[in-house]
Amino acid sequence: MMGAGSCVIGVDGGNTSTTAVVVDDSGAVVGVGDGGCTDVYGVAAPEHALAELDRVVSSALRQAEVAPGELQAGVFSLAGADWPEDHEYLRDHLRGWAFSFDPVVVNDAMGGLRLGSPSWEGIAVICGTGNAVGARRRDGTCFHLGFWPDTVGAATLSQAALDAVLRHHLDLGPPTSLTDRALGLYGAADPIELQHRFTGRDGLGRPDLVRMSPVLLDEAHRHDAVALEIVTAAGRAMGGQARASAARIELDMAGAVTVLGGGLFQHPTAVLADAVMEELPGAVAHRTTLPPVIGAAMAAYDQIGHLSDPEELDRSLRDFRGRGNRRDDSVHTGEAVGSHAVVRAARERSEGER
Repeated sequence: MMGAGSCVIGVDGGNTSTTAVVVDDSGAVVGVGDGGCTDVYGVAAPEHALAELDRVVSSALRQAEVAPGELQAGVFSLAGADWPEDHEYLRDHLRGWAFSFDPVVVNDAMGGLRLGSPSWEGIAVICGTGNAVGARRRDGTCFHLGFWPDTVGAATLSQAALDAVLRHHLDLGPPTSLTDRALGLYGAADPIELQHRFTGRDGLGRPDLVRMSPVLLDEAHRHDAVALEIVTAAGRAMGGQARASAARIELDMAGAVTVLGGGLFQHPTAVLADAVMEELPGAVAHRTTLPPVIGAAMAAYDQIGHLSDPEELDRSLRDFRGRGNRRDDSVHTGEAVGSHAVVRAARERSEGER
């Protein structure tokens, strides 16, 4: 059992999956909890999200053999922490754990930012099944929106790709290599059958839809004009959101660290990232493949003045899981496929090229 006051907790909570890690003062991950949606806007009632958050935190503490009051600090980077009243609602709930500290609640974009910014200042563009974009100054001033007018993510990009396939089939749009890829992916005879599969009663759902996102990124990388337009437009939209976030807090764009994270940025193509950065002149891109929960853990260490290394924390997390403390995928909904599909496709591609 860890000594009292020697551990911190970091939590990354999303609309699709949630992870909590307990880390000791040597930088070793000693407890992990995994779960589903903890976004108070992404469930039938906010209480459902809080119950799942409690379950994930409890699992991590149980593995670490640490009581809540023994933790020194904690940062909860949560989707759904969108408005001031959301932050207070979540903090009030977390205070019920009787931690020895006041829990720090931030929007999930902010936890991702810490992965690439030692001062926790800069811009975050996180894109998985959905997207989280925001900016933060080192004094804690930040701006983010949970409800951007242009939503970008694996789901919206996949739908745009399938729409383009159908549009061409109906002579309403240009030809695209996405057609053969989509029909092959879903085993459909033609785009009408594919449309039926998604829109008919008991049709395919979002877990199936987002399987198209790595295919779209593949074809954009190969310069298919239609795919390239879809991906570039998405990147520019997120870049605009990032620029607006920085402007709201008067963050100087020159040299501003811009963390690009989430499943879609793990695809090997640079098309999406380049489109984002075109909207951020002077900013410096930091593309990361590390899980956002590492950023939350680093931010928790910051609360007690403890230095941390993201690569070392990630290695410790992977080692911890490798020792048999694996993710319990049974608690996840299929929506988590959004980010994972891109990663899996990239790995398969890499193995095939060896």
